[in-house]
Amino acid sequence: MAPSHLSVREMREDEKPLVLEMLKAGVKDTENRVALHALTRPPALLLLAAASSGLRFVLASFALALLLPVFLAVAAVKLGLRARWGSLPPPGGLGGPWVAVRGSGDVCGVLALAPGTNAGDGARVTRLSVSRWHRRRGVGRRLLAFAEARARAWAGGMGETRARLVVPVAVATWGVAGMLEGCGYQAEGGWGCLGYTLVREFSKDL
Repeated sequence: MAPSHLSVREMREDEKPLVLEMLKAGVKDTENRVALHALTRPPALLLLAAASSGLRFVLASFALALLLPVFLAVAAVKLGLRARWGSLPPPGGLGGPWVAVRGSGDVCGVLALAPGTNAGDGARVTRLSVSRWHRRRGVGRRLLAFAEARARAWAGGMGETRARLVVPVAVATWGVAGMLEGCGYQAEGGWGCLGYTLVREFSKDL
């Protein structure tokens, strides 16, 4: 249950640095696990082995030839995640970004929404992060409920025949999947690389 002293409102400009740090911290918490998952899949291991073998003919050091491809691959995954989720998107048709605020005035979560690419796609959660000091206290559920309400209002205002919300979940945070399924969301696909899913998408008709 979300605490009653928790409210959600639009982010103020002076809160932007704090919100950006929260997003970056959220990405940092998961990027290592996502990189480990991606790079231990058999096709990725095969590519890394091939790259290392090729570098052995160029580099004098066996250790460097072995570690350099791994280092570059990990860096690429981390930079990709930070670019995708570690920044604030521009305000869209659904307003925001939004912040969850406790009665004390502490900002403890952030939410950003965007319209789907095509008509009928509904709304998408593009950012949802909770401060590590406020996790497991109902903040995420409160932000999700607010996102659903905004998606319904937006769909009604746009004359959409149905309201729908899509929530992406990274492989390292698949524990969130249980909460989403408990709230009526269903897995509908995702994206990744080399045939392995790194992000699953959950959707719900509202």
